[in-house]
Amino acid sequence: MKLSFRGKSAVITGASGGMGLEISKELSKNNISVLMLDLQSPNKDFLKKNKNCFFKKVDVTNFNKMKTHIDAFYKKHKSIDYLVNTTGVLWFKKDVSAVDINSGIWDKVFEINLKSMMYLSKIIIPKMKKNKFGSMVHISSVDALSGDDKPQDAYGASKAAMIRLSKSFAIQFASNNIRSNIILPGPIETGMQIRWKKNPKAKKNLEKFIPLNRVGKPDDISNASMFLLSDQADYITGTNLIVDGGITSKP
Repeated sequence: MKLSFRGKSAVITGASGGMGLEISKELSKNNISVLMLDLQSPNKDFLKKNKNCFFKKVDVTNFNKMKTHIDAFYKKHKSIDYLVNTTGVLWFKKDVSAVDINSGIWDKVFEINLKSMMYLSKIIIPKMKKNKFGSMVHISSVDALSGDDKPQDAYGASKAAMIRLSKSFAIQFASNNIRSNIILPGPIETGMQIRWKKNPKAKKNLEKFIPLNRVGKPDDISNASMFLLSDQADYITGTNLIVDGGITSKP
């Protein structure tokens, strides 16, 4: 099945990370202009190879600066048709049980993972409503679905809240032809998982536990995102797509 895209412009947050880079690249291949937002800059070669990608350095918790960049992009391209929100922080050792966590760490994780989603909605959804078209994909985590005896409680709770918010957007704006879906990745090999480089044995042990016997790659999430954004998914909204190699299906 060949995917088609009615829209011509997209905003990607967390765009310089593994998932964000892959999604930006695939959108660019489909002649979609992409505004990449992140605190970290992508490799210069990436922007040379992907001519439809434009990068702006911004902290997604800074509403005014983010709005300035998105408004300028909208003024140039006359629409924002797609939003892919890959923003997320997982701070091992700092993000622990809610009983023990520093309240400042808790607040910061929620600000980055969840409040930024609210900011994006305030900036982008009115523009989608004006054009009567939009498709949004937000990246949550399978960590939102269960507890853990070695928890990252702020991360898991913020990612669970993202699911609720995405469903609400789906219901609120369906009449405006705006869709909102959420992807729940399982273990994915991204820059967030530095621990696997330090301890390759831990990664191998995890892979034995995953039914498909491998850790996911950024393009696994990119493929799912591209489908949900595409015209072929235009009857899908308010859904959660689990992409985890089968790990959450285990008893």
